[in-house]
Amino acid sequence: MSYMRLAAFVRRNVNKISPGKYRSTVASTKLKEEKEQLDGCAVVEAEPVELIRQTKNSPGTHTQHIHVDFDNTQEAYKSKDNIELLRSLLVFKLCTFDFLVEKNKELMDLSKKLLGNRMFEKMMKMTFYGQFVAGEDHNAIKPLIRKNQAFGVGAVLDYSVEEDLSQEEAEKKEMDSCVSEAERESPGDDHREKKYKAHRQFGDRRGGVISARTYFYADEAKCDNQMDTFINCIKASGGASADGFSAIKLTALGRPQFLLQFSEVLVKWRQFFNFLAAQQGISDMTVLEQKLELEQLKENLTELGVGAKDDIDNWFTGERIGLSGTIDFLDWNSLINDTTKISNLLMVPNLKTGQLEPLLRSFTAEEERQMKRMLQRVDILARHALENGVRLMVDAEQTYFQPAISRLTLEMQRIFNREKPIIFNTYQCYLKDAYDNVSVDVELSRREGWYFGAKLVRGAYMYQERARAKEIGYEDPINPDYEATNKMYHKCLEYVLEEIDHSRKANVMVATHNEDTVKFTLEKMNEMGLSPTENKVYFGQLLGMCDQISFPLGQAGFPVYKYVPYGPVNEVIPYLSRRAQENRGFMKGSQRERHLLSKELKRRLLSGQMFYKPVY
Repeated sequence: MSYMRLAAFVRRNVNKISPGKYRSTVASTKLKEEKEQLDGCAVVEAEPVELIRQTKNSPGTHTQHIHVDFDNTQEAYKSKDNIELLRSLLVFKLCTFDFLVEKNKELMDLSKKLLGNRMFEKMMKMTFYGQFVAGEDHNAIKPLIRKNQAFGVGAVLDYSVEEDLSQEEAEKKEMDSCVSEAERESPGDDHREKKYKAHRQFGDRRGGVISARTYFYADEAKCDNQMDTFINCIKASGGASADGFSAIKLTALGRPQFLLQFSEVLVKWRQFFNFLAAQQGISDMTVLEQKLELEQLKENLTELGVGAKDDIDNWFTGERIGLSGTIDFLDWNSLINDTTKISNLLMVPNLKTGQLEPLLRSFTAEEERQMKRMLQRVDILARHALENGVRLMVDAEQTYFQPAISRLTLEMQRIFNREKPIIFNTYQCYLKDAYDNVSVDVELSRREGWYFGAKLVRGAYMYQERARAKEIGYEDPINPDYEATNKMYHKCLEYVLEEIDHSRKANVMVATHNEDTVKFTLEKMNEMGLSPTENKVYFGQLLGMCDQISFPLGQAGFPVYKYVPYGPVNEVIPYLSRRAQENRGFMKGSQRERHLLSKELKRRLLSGQMFYKPVY
């Protein structure tokens, strides 16, 4: 069984509802030329008193410009009572002390021993747990979800329980689950790249990661349990609102060995396309502008010994691509479904010799079953999301897993996003290739006629990715600095917004705590006449952070969501530990949120609202 027939494999091994292949032979319109990189963030002016100000567009248009005031504390915090504001101030202040943050796990363990479990849980619910976690189970989180909805803010449910593993335990689990039987039997007897192999010194994937959950593979039964947890989240989201989201991670659903190996296949075939583009003198073009002349391509592949001439002819006629006489990158990607006609093993091109070679000598029957189960679990979750009216967000992960995660997500989008956006992929804009990834996937959705769904984030694995690339010895995948990441984020966002303006079939969640990025989005929406009521552009922030952004947006009519973690107090300690670390950098970099919280508390005390309670 080969990864190269992934799409066909997915469709054969799940309950079939796929409409089949939808490749158009008509090329879509040529991409607009890239705009110059932004010098900085555009600012939307806001009136100092009003929360929302609407002005009409120029004559002949119907959409109103909406300006949101992020300085109006009375409106921003109207959903919070005074105790909640004081708790936020306390927690954010504590997050600025390096010693408390660095030793937060040890201090929590000590507090638990001194206070006992009952008092410790009570203390946590009054502070960090109460700030960042909604409750212990589906029923406990309902009051908070209802309150937020009353003030225009939805929920992305996220069960945030993690194993509390030692570093040694995490490293062992990772090495056991990322190394195949063939690699164990004959180490070094393969054609694997260092990036896509497991390395013990980076086996604990929690290292240098502060804002993402981490799953480690134990066995198939545990993956089934984690799938059941995700299903419960999906059902809870469907029961809580009519337009909810639920988040999943693919590393929770199967053995990561599969993600590593399939990622390497996808990357090597992309590198081979770039190699062939260079041979035809078009390597300087953008990825979607590169079109290989079909006849020359066939000659090149034959000369390289990739296959016999008749076999190569059959690859293209079988897929009915190249009818225009050229092959672009999307056409090339579609070949990944059928190249196993050459071999029953996973084959990848060797750029030095031009020959196709097996990535590994063999796969065991159990490894093949594990691959199949992982794909089936993804499909089951997608079907539950569809049945419950919930949109499913697939979280991004490390770059050595991400090509496979993105491809699996895309295959689900091709199946389930035919009538509306159900599956959303996540794009990490701190990556150098973020724009290429976004533009390629948008173009595929255009050609095949399905709804593109994206969540844009800056990224959660920067320190780990940089350290791993440097030590293992491959190119750093991360943009050089924060400003470059901001520009990449805005470039990707503007591209998707233009696609929404063009077709109304794209959808994007702007997942950010950066107020300038939110203002940039509002300005672009106003320029394009995109109304918040169309529900094409969403905003997302973490529970307990940046309420001065979330609630004004929600009350202005924009679809805005909080990532809502939940779970038992003692089992979400790893999550809370990361929130403390994340807030240290966030709160040290800006005192704005604390200033606004203090301003609102002072206003309430001076106006006699000492016992203010939100009304909804």
